[in-house]
Amino acid sequence: MARQNKEKLVIVESPAKARTLGRFLGKGYRVRASLGHVRDLPKRHLGVEIGKDFAPRYVVLPEKRQVVTQLREAASRAASIYLATDPDREGEAISWHLVQAARLDNLPLYRVVFHEITDRAVREAFRHPRGIDMNLVNAQQARRILDRLGGYKLSPLLWRKVRRGLSAGRVQSAALRMIVDRERLIQNFVPEEYWTIEAELAKRGVAPSFRASLVGEPKPELHSQQETEQVVAELRGAEYKVSHLQEKMSQRQPPPPFITSTLQQEAWRKLRFSAEHTMAVAQQLYEGLPLGEEGAVGLITYMRTDSPRVAASAIREVREFIRHRYGIAYLPPHPRHYASRSKTAQEAHEAIRPTLVGREPELVKPYLDRDQFRLYQLIWKRMVASQMAAIQLRITTVDVQAHNPQSKRDYLLRATSSRVTFPGFSLLYSEGRDEEAEEAKAALPELSQGDPLELLGLFPEQHFTQPPPRYTEATLIQALEDNGIGRPSTYAPILSTLGQRNYVEKVDGRFRPLELGFIVTDLLLEHFPDIVDLKFTAELEEKLDDIARGERGWVPMLQEFYSPFEATLAKASSAIEKVKMADEPAGEDCPHCGRPMVVKTGRYGKFIACSGYPQCKTSRPFMARMGISCPECGGELVQRLNRKRQVFYGCANFPECQFATNRCPLPQPCPRCGGLVTQRGRDRGKCLKCGHIQKITEPEGIPVSTEV
Repeated sequence: MARQNKEKLVIVESPAKARTLGRFLGKGYRVRASLGHVRDLPKRHLGVEIGKDFAPRYVVLPEKRQVVTQLREAASRAASIYLATDPDREGEAISWHLVQAARLDNLPLYRVVFHEITDRAVREAFRHPRGIDMNLVNAQQARRILDRLGGYKLSPLLWRKVRRGLSAGRVQSAALRMIVDRERLIQNFVPEEYWTIEAELAKRGVAPSFRASLVGEPKPELHSQQETEQVVAELRGAEYKVSHLQEKMSQRQPPPPFITSTLQQEAWRKLRFSAEHTMAVAQQLYEGLPLGEEGAVGLITYMRTDSPRVAASAIREVREFIRHRYGIAYLPPHPRHYASRSKTAQEAHEAIRPTLVGREPELVKPYLDRDQFRLYQLIWKRMVASQMAAIQLRITTVDVQAHNPQSKRDYLLRATSSRVTFPGFSLLYSEGRDEEAEEAKAALPELSQGDPLELLGLFPEQHFTQPPPRYTEATLIQALEDNGIGRPSTYAPILSTLGQRNYVEKVDGRFRPLELGFIVTDLLLEHFPDIVDLKFTAELEEKLDDIARGERGWVPMLQEFYSPFEATLAKASSAIEKVKMADEPAGEDCPHCGRPMVVKTGRYGKFIACSGYPQCKTSRPFMARMGISCPECGGELVQRLNRKRQVFYGCANFPECQFATNRCPLPQPCPRCGGLVTQRGRDRGKCLKCGHIQKITEPEGIPVSTEV
C-alpha cells in the first residue's frame, strides 16, 4: 500500500481523550493513547550525568514497554504521526519522549495543540500543525532534573538523620515551611483584650431602632472592663443626634473566569474538594464524557492554566446567552476582559470555561456523576457570571454624635447599611469565602441630619485578638501563587505529598504540621536555607519560565543551582546529628507485659505500641478522646485519621455506632436543644440537631487527651 493511502496516527495521553478525539477526526485517522509518560529517570539511581552537562539517562517505564511496542507497530503502518498531547510543558515533553522511546522520527511528525476538545478547535489545530517546541521540552527537563537532584540527594540524608521514607524538594519543602511558620505564629501568639460598645438608638417616638458602633475620632482605647465601664457611664448620660448622613452608590464587579489556582480554591470553599480531586474531575470534563446521542464531548477547556483570557468567540457566545436568558439589563455595554495578576502567566492559554455555554448544567446532569456535575456547574456559572452586569449597591452611613453635657465630651458612633438595588451577576453566582461572613446588619430607618435620637441601650462586649488562621487548601494555594511557588500543575501533588509523608494533618479542613514536619523544616532551614526560602524557590520558577520562552539555557541554570547545593550537602552530611524523635507516653501499661505504652509515628501515622518492642509487639490504632458524648449512642467521641491523613471525629463504639463528622465537636451543648455543636469557621459553632449558629470562645478547637 502506498504511504499516502495509509491512515494518520494520532497519539494522545488517555483512552477517554482518544475516544472523544476519534469522534471528531473520523475516517483516515487512528487515535491511540500512551497512558501518560512512557519514559522517565530511573527509580533506583540518580539517572543524571552531572559531569556531562547534566545529561539525563531516561528509561522506558516497565509498565509502558508494551505500550511503546504497540505504538511503534502502529506507526509502521501510518503515513504520518500527529502528537496531540496536552497543551503545556508536560504535554510537550510527553510528545518528545514518545518520539524518542518509540523511535518515531523516521516518519513525518506533527505537533497539534488545542485547549478544548471540540470539533471546531480540533479541526483548526490539525489545519495548523507545528513541530515539537524544544524550549518547552527543555523547561520540563530542567524541572525534572532539578527536582531529581534536590530530592535524590536530600532524601537519603533525611533517611539517615531522621527516618526512612521521608522526602524533600524545593517546592514541597517551601510549602511545608509556610505551614510550620504559620503554626509557630499561632503557638507564640499572645491575645490582647479589647472591648467594643454598641448603642441601640431610635428616633424619638419612631420605630424601628438601629445599632451604631463607637468609632471615636479618636476612638477611645478600650483594653479593660474598667476603661469600658467609664465610657459606658459617659454614654449613658449623653445626648444623641444624627451629625452626618451619607448615601452613595457602589458597584461590585464579577470575578474573572477560573484559572487553575482559583478553581482549586473555589472547589475547596464551595464543594470541599481537595486540589487533587478537583484536578482529577476537571481532567474528566476536559477529556470528554458521553452525552447520550451526542456522543463523547469535551465539556470544559484545558484545566491547567494561569491565564484568565477568554477567546473573543466564547465571549460573544456568553453575552448572547445572557441577553436571551436574563435580559439586556444584565448585560454590560462592553465585553469584559481580564488580565492575569501573574507576570509569568502564559497568555496564549485560555481560562477554564465551558466549551459551549448553551450546554447548561441541568441539561448534562443526567450524564454526569455527582462530582462531575457539581464541578461543571461551578465552572459554567463562574464563566457566565464573569460577563454579567455588576451588582449595584446603595450604601448608607450615619454618624451619630453623643454629647455628655456634664463632662463636655463628645463621642462618635457610626452605623452603616448596604442595600442591593440591582442584583447583577449575583443572580447566578456568589464567590466563596475563606472565613464565614459577618452577620448582615439590619437596614437603617429613614433619618435626616440633625435628628435627635433616643438611647435604648448600651452593649459593651469583650474580645480578644485572634492569631492568623491555619491554612486551608484554598488559602495555601493562594499563598503559594502569591509567592510564586510552583505552577498550576504542581499545587495538587504538593498538598498530597505533605500528607502522605506525615508532615501535616488536616484538622477541620486546615493544615496542622505534625512533629515530623517541624523537625524536617528546622533541619532544612538550618543546613539548606535556600531549599525552604520562598524567594529562592520563586526565582527558580522564573528561570524555568525563561527556559520555556527560549531566553535562558537549561544546562547553565542547573549548574548555577547545583554547585553551591553540592557544597552545602557535603558540609551538612558531616555536621548533622541523627534526630531522635521522642515517643509520647500513652498513659497506660501494656496489657501483655506491663511495660508503658507509647504513641509512635510510623509510615502511616500515629499508633499506640508497647515500649518493650521488639520483645513485645503489642500495638493498636491511635485515637484521641474528646471528652464529648456521641449524639447517637452516648458513647465517647474520638479523633481519628482517615486514609488521606485527614482528621475526622467518630464514636469510640465504632463499628456498632456509625456516627462521624469532619467538623470538630465542641464541649458546650446547643443552648436551644442541647444537641451536639461542631465548629464552623474560627469563632462560630453550629448545632447538628437544630442548625442553631452561636459564637464560641475557643476558635482553634478544644484540647483532647491521648487514648486508645
